[in-house]
Order: sequence, then C-alpha cells, then structure tokens
Amino acid sequence: MNKTKKRHDTAGHGTRDGRGRRIVLAIISGGLLTAAWPTWGVAPLAFIGFVPLLLLENRIAQGEKGSVLWLSFLAFFIWNVATTWWVWNATPAATLAWILNALFMATVFFMFHLTKKKVCNKPWGNFVLIPYWMAFEYLTYLWSIKWPWLNLGNAFSTQHEWIQWYEYTGVAGGTLWILLVNVLITNIILHFKSKETKPILINLGAEAVILLVPIFVSTHIYKHYEEQGADTEVIVVQQNCDPWNEQFDKQFYDQVIQNNINLSLPLITPKTRFVVSSESAIQEGIWLHETDKANALQQLREYVQRFPQMAFVIGGTTYEWVPQGMEDDFPARQIGNTDRYYYCHNSALLIGSDNLQHRNKSQLTPAVEAIPEWMGFLRNFSLTMGIARGTLKGDPEAKVMAYGDHKIGAAICYESAFGAYVSTFCKKGADLLFVITNDGWWGHTPGYRQHFEFSKLRAIENRRCVARSANTGRSGFINQRGDVLQQTHYWVPDAIRETLKANDKVTFYAKHGDYLSRIAVYLTFVGLIAWVAFSIIRWNQAGGKPVKTKKSKKK
Repeated sequence: MNKTKKRHDTAGHGTRDGRGRRIVLAIISGGLLTAAWPTWGVAPLAFIGFVPLLLLENRIAQGEKGSVLWLSFLAFFIWNVATTWWVWNATPAATLAWILNALFMATVFFMFHLTKKKVCNKPWGNFVLIPYWMAFEYLTYLWSIKWPWLNLGNAFSTQHEWIQWYEYTGVAGGTLWILLVNVLITNIILHFKSKETKPILINLGAEAVILLVPIFVSTHIYKHYEEQGADTEVIVVQQNCDPWNEQFDKQFYDQVIQNNINLSLPLITPKTRFVVSSESAIQEGIWLHETDKANALQQLREYVQRFPQMAFVIGGTTYEWVPQGMEDDFPARQIGNTDRYYYCHNSALLIGSDNLQHRNKSQLTPAVEAIPEWMGFLRNFSLTMGIARGTLKGDPEAKVMAYGDHKIGAAICYESAFGAYVSTFCKKGADLLFVITNDGWWGHTPGYRQHFEFSKLRAIENRRCVARSANTGRSGFINQRGDVLQQTHYWVPDAIRETLKANDKVTFYAKHGDYLSRIAVYLTFVGLIAWVAFSIIRWNQAGGKPVKTKKSKKK
C-alpha cells in the first residue's frame, strides 16, 4: 500500500508521464518561437515563447528529474530547423549549423539554470536568463561562427510600427523586451500556483507597463516621424540570373551586364543619382591593380558616361596579389605550385563617370565564405556550392564610398544582418544605405523574405532609406520609418525607381552601438562569479561534500 502511494506521489517527477510532459513543454517552446518568426509568423508569440521552457526549468530546479540541457536543446533545435531549414538548399552544412546553434543556445540556458539554482532558486531568479541570453546574442556577432539570424529582436521586423525605438537600442532592445515579458509571465504563473497575491499584483503591474509602454511610445514616434534629407533618385535592378546555372557560367558574363543596362535604361532621368545592382553580378574576375582590363567595368563606364550625374553600384568578385611576407595569411591562396599568392574578395563597386571605388565584404558567411582558422585543413575548400572555394579576404572595417555630395554604405548580403556593423557606415557619414545580395541560392523559401525584412530594422536603427537589390528578389525600397515603398516579385527580372531622402544625422544607436549587449556581458560575468562563489561557500559549509538539493514533496 505504501509503495503504491509513493509511486502515485512521485508521478510527474520520474515517471514516463512526467517525462512526456517535460518533452511536450520543450516542444511547445520550440513551436512558439518558430510561430513568432518572420515572415509568416505572428511576432507577439515571441512574448510567450520561453514561458513553457522556463516553467520546465523551474520544475527541475525544484527537484523534479529531467535534463535542462537536453530538453532546452530539443526546443532550440526545433526553432532552428523550422525557421532556417532553407539553408539546406545552399549547403549540406546546414545540418551542422542547426545542431551547433541549438547546442550553444541550450548551453546558455543550462548555465542560467545552474546559476539560478545555486544563487536564487526563486521566481525572480528567472531574470538571470536575460543578461546571459543577450551576452550570447552579442557573441553571435563576434566569433568565427557568426549567426545572428535568430537573435530575438529580429522577430519584430514584421511589426516595425512597434519598434521605432530601435533607433536608440538596436535589435538588442527587442531581445530585452521579449525576455522581460517572458520572465514576468512565467513569474505570474509561478506565484499564482503558490497563491502569493502581492507578488502576482507586482508582476502584473510590471508586465502591463513593460509590454504596453514601448508599443505606445513607438506608435507615437511612427505617426509623427518626418523623413529628413535631400531628395535622391535611385534605381534598383533585379537582373534575375539563376546562380546555380547561369550567373557563374562564363558564357553568361556579358549577358548579365547587358541585362542590368537594358533593365535600368528606360527608368533613368536627369535626376537619377544611383543605379544599384546585386551582389556578385560581375563574375569575370577583376584584378584590382588592372581594372581597366575588365570588360564588364568598361561596359558600365561607357554606360554611366552617357549620364554623368549618375553612378552605378554593383557587386563583383575581385582579386589582388598578397603582399610579400603575408603568404601565411589564412585567406591567401596559392596559384598552383608557384610562389605567387592572391586574395579573393566579394566586393561592392561604385562606378562613376570618372572614378571607380570598391569595398570588400567584411562579415563573411560561415562555411560559405569563411572557414574558421582552427579548421585549417579546409582553408581551400567550402562547405557549400561548388562555385565557392576557400576563405575570402575581407576589409578590416566598414568602408563608405562617396559620389558627388553623397556617401554610401553598401552592405553586401549577410552584412545586412549585423546592426552595429551597418551603423558604422552611418557614423562615417553615409546618408543612404544600399543592400546588394544574391538570395537565389535558397530558392522560393522563407529565406529571401526574412532577409528582406531585416533591412527594415537597419532603416529604423539608423533612420536611413534603404535601396535593396537582390539578384532574384526580393528587391525594393524602404524609408526611414521602415515602411516598404516598393518591392519586386521573386524570380522576375525587373527595375524600379524611387526618390529617397538622404539623411546624414547619426542616431543614438549608430553612435553608441550595441551598448545594451555590452552591459549584458558585464552582468553575465557578475552572475558567473556569483555562481562560483555560492558553490564554494556551500561546498565549505558541507565540509567539502556536494550539497544535495532537496526535492519538493507533493502534499
């Protein structure tokens, strides 16, 4: 009789039913985070995405059996695969990316669990998750495996009327907002279960303020914001060249350039200042020390000389010789068995009637354009399509290109996902932002739509108009409030024209960068130090023996 009762009392702790409930909670969290993601998701669901996982963590922290690490890994793996499955279309390395990113996220959540359990195993200890997670997101901008695509603040790109205050906080402000709301909702549920009235009321009040005030403030800013700067006419070209079968085939090199000219020519007026085309449109290979020999550049020079007020901005593959003594530089590529080495760049080129400028992509796509140096055995290979080989050489910092009275920040493809990096262009005087990309690798998937949405965040953070050219779409124009003025259809050759405001005022975020994330890093160190200190104290109190956590008992 006693044994039967004991089994009944521990149901939900170590039984199969309890294990099933834990797995279900993890799956629900993964599903909610997925359902909140652009572009078909409902962004407000991000406010409850972590709640099931936090409730699960609390049960385990109170003594219920279960692994926070592997259950959270399940949740984050679902989120990673369901939102970025399209990466598989470009590279089989997507599988590794899903697993690693989910594991990194789960490790952060597990570290939060250990710290909370040791320092303050109460509802308000859930706030420890916030700096830990924000510090992790900051790390995704910095380390060699850069993947900021799933940073929480990106979720509101489809709800940009709510986040006009990103011009002060950047995407990190959205991450902070989402985590605060999740933690407060979780704490309300936990206090409700324990029938603690006062904490419930406090958390409800805080929840209402934190959830609603940012929306009211943002809506007010959105309605009253007036675009600043001089009118500037820009044309965007969507050349629509299949990257798998045409763009990198030599027989199509001239045709790609001719397509750009044919599509843009009917739209040019005496007011046109810039024509913007996509990433990697020029593939004949341009040696930077002899640009006059590049046929594509010659064609475009002749084109812009017909319209001297205009410059053509386009992407291309460029090369340069490695300086003597730099042969051991990781991106350096050897020519056969010779002693000559060269760099390969993914470049943006600005072609004016009397000058040529370029900048090289700095934020390189992991596995596609950049192999970590610790994987040196793969330095001359790529984990993606057969076209790419080896690690590219990037510029050490963001470089603006000037034409007439304008300075241009041209972000190349993946760089547009890096808020603080794009803001560097604006700090250096860029009054317009261009995004040139080739999203055709992913096919007709959510990938190119998500990438387009992120440009809206860059527009708000910097209060800059964005002209975006994607080889196969989606191309378009975005104003300083994040509104889409025009956009093209996917996989349709097209060109569109818009008059944009060229603003040179620097926003608070552009001036100070990811300061919220840097604060989070400091708080994370404090949390880790507290965890170690409390562990040592309890170890000493136990006479050098581990302290066993008392399991909660059901009444």
